[in-house]
Amino acid sequence: MSEVAERNIVLAGFNDRFENLDDSVSFHTHRRDAYDSLCETGLPHIKNEEYKYTNITKVLESKFSTLDKGNSDIEPAVLEKMTIDGLDVHKLVFVNGIFSSELSDNGMPEGVKIINVAQAVADDNERFLTNFGKASATNDDAFLKLNTALSEDGAFIEVEKNAIVSKPIALFFINDASKQSLYSSARNLIIAGENSQSTFLQYYMTEGNEHSFTNVITEVIVGENAHTNLYKLKNNKNSAYHIGTTQVHQSKSSVFSSYTFTLSGAIVRNNLNVASDGEGCETHMFGLYVLDGNTHVDNHTAVDHIKPNSYSNELYKGILDDNAKGVFNGKVFVRQEAQKTNAFQSNKNILLSDTSVINTKPQLEIWADDVKCSHGCTTGQLDEDALFYLRARGLSKDSARSLLLYAFAIEVLENVKIEPLKVYLESIISERLHKDF
Repeated sequence: MSEVAERNIVLAGFNDRFENLDDSVSFHTHRRDAYDSLCETGLPHIKNEEYKYTNITKVLESKFSTLDKGNSDIEPAVLEKMTIDGLDVHKLVFVNGIFSSELSDNGMPEGVKIINVAQAVADDNERFLTNFGKASATNDDAFLKLNTALSEDGAFIEVEKNAIVSKPIALFFINDASKQSLYSSARNLIIAGENSQSTFLQYYMTEGNEHSFTNVITEVIVGENAHTNLYKLKNNKNSAYHIGTTQVHQSKSSVFSSYTFTLSGAIVRNNLNVASDGEGCETHMFGLYVLDGNTHVDNHTAVDHIKPNSYSNELYKGILDDNAKGVFNGKVFVRQEAQKTNAFQSNKNILLSDTSVINTKPQLEIWADDVKCSHGCTTGQLDEDALFYLRARGLSKDSARSLLLYAFAIEVLENVKIEPLKVYLESIISERLHKDF
């Protein structure tokens, strides 16, 4: 079957779903514009440079005959599987992309306004409509258009000016694939007011053994001098396919930190795009992927330094075993006006088998002349000298390898600021690395 035919089949699959959306609300103009643009350009294929190593369209054509959001009988007990010991959060739960008030916490943290997107759309919420799409205005990605075209629900969160939110706000996304394969999408909009401090966590899980496909877009608008942290955790089933896109716009002197942890899934695509659009902005991006089996993870990042005296630091690390495949494509742009920019980017990978694969491509595009920028990547196996050193001191081969791999991963983990989450991740990764090689 030709690539064009595949894309047409997939587009036809969600046409009925689009036509059943409420077209009486003002927000539907966003949906219609995205739908028309997507129909014109189609979904990406392997000849598209951005999806060269990750053919999501092929998966949609072969695994999902219709892009159905499905029905769900999720019980509250399911959330226990997502519980992290000692982690106290304000909980928002979405089942198949739809907000569940029964499973979510009541009330809001002080200094925070939270409503679900479906309510914001129904009420023609002015703040939501004004800020929707601002952070992603320059992104022409097909799956962002797909998300916009089918947007029904998600979280609209406003952190008030000067607010310090001590408890993380956690968004739990649960797919119920126990009865049928399904497509779910959610659209989140986070506005962090001036001088505010806040932390957000996104956690994904699938129930059932049918295939699921999740397409989640999160727009983050970081106000002047605001400090915002975003954690994303993906430890899903091997029947779960996921595209997560985070679009960030930073204002003057703001600090944004992103932490992306991918531990399992069928195909996972993590998109992170940051516009450093204010003098003195600071951006931190950390990623860790520990993969085995047939898991495929694609990390695409971009930082656009628009104003001077900004700083960005990016560190992504990967450990791949069995037939796992990884992709890293990191871009750093420094505009002509962005003098005195410091930008650092690093991607390091360890391959534990002859059949694991990594495709890595760090990029710098610099139009300013007074900057300090560097990028690099490494791919290899464990250091045999280090293994010999540890074994000479009494460690078994498996213990020595596990210790070295844990030391490799801890460089990312040590940046996690939420202690219970750090302990939880260390436990999962340590258990994974201590398996028999």
